[in-house]
Amino acid sequence: MNYRRLFVIAVVLNLALAFAAYWFWQSSRGTKPAENAAVEHPPMEGFTPAPTESVPPILAPVELSPERMQSIGVRTGRVEYKTINSEIRAMGTVEVDERRVAYVQTRYPGWVKDVFVNATYQFVRKGNPLFTIYSPELVASQQEYLLAKANAGRLGQSSVEGVSAGADTLLRSARERLLQWSLSEKDISKLETSGKPLTEFTFASPVSGYVVERMVLPNAYVQPEMRLYSIADLSTVWVNAQVFQQDAGKLKTNAACRTPCLDGGTVVTDAD
Repeated sequence: MNYRRLFVIAVVLNLALAFAAYWFWQSSRGTKPAENAAVEHPPMEGFTPAPTESVPPILAPVELSPERMQSIGVRTGRVEYKTINSEIRAMGTVEVDERRVAYVQTRYPGWVKDVFVNATYQFVRKGNPLFTIYSPELVASQQEYLLAKANAGRLGQSSVEGVSAGADTLLRSARERLLQWSLSEKDISKLETSGKPLTEFTFASPVSGYVVERMVLPNAYVQPEMRLYSIADLSTVWVNAQVFQQDAGKLKTNAACRTPCLDGGTVVTDAD
């Protein structure tokens, strides 16, 4: 009885394993469509499907309080035809035109005596006296010129070859040195008339404009590398404005400026 029961159990297990192997083999090949499954067929010739009606979206009104509209910058206006003027408002700083600035410096060292222009933003005209200066080197050069002139007068009629020409060469060199040190023809003529060197030389303004920088003081020692005055012509100035990037394309060269721009001036930019 035990052998018979074991035989039946072995047969059942074999059948179960065979069924499981068959089911696994069918699954690996892919499932077949069911008999009752819907099969998609191509549309019939001459048949047009009915259009599907689209449902319009539902629009909900949005209401904003006056405070909220003011905080986000909403403005309303009447719809009308008119010419639109693109206006750009920008903050800027006024600066001196670099092409209209002149520096005052001496070509020789010396001591400042009298200062006539002693305040910043004081207006001066070209040729107006700025200060007087005493320079030992300038005095020595004047004495050399007077000596060369006296020698040229005495040796001008010399019969020795080259003496007269050498005296004239020394005189021209001494005169050229005075001109290089900013002495005018008028000062040289005064030196020749008096026969004595000028101990104090008056330094005049080279241009007309406003003094924007002053470094000269009475009794101060100055040298050629020192900047004593900065004089600027303020008839034309620069305005460096900060414009947003989205407005840069609206800028044009020589665009007219409205009243806030220095009494209706002209804006000159590098933008095209």
